[in-house]
Amino acid sequence: MQVCTQLLKLDGKQIKVAAGETVYIEKLNLEAGETVTFDKVLFVGGEDVKVGAPLVEGATVTGTVEKQGKQKKITVFRYKAKKNYHRKLGHRQPYTKVVIGEINA
Repeated sequence: MQVCTQLLKLDGKQIKVAAGETVYIEKLNLEAGETVTFDKVLFVGGEDVKVGAPLVEGATVTGTVEKQGKQKKITVFRYKAKKNYHRKLGHRQPYTKVVIGEINA
């Protein structure tokens, strides 16, 4: 059984996806249960390989938004030696969890 994989371009990042897979991407302004369509497809694998220049025409990937959330908190600590300067900051990156459904190539 050949698994059709695709390489998507989202917000400057490239993400490899397959049907039925769950991916975490940058936050989208959609509610849980809504359908999202990605049309910036760079590569289509499987039996028929298609490479875009830069995008594959007519190829789309649809998925369903499962939930919105935030990643674990990271701590950013800045200091300058011998200058009595220090700052402690925290950051939680928002994400959207998407379940990939149909791949149209």
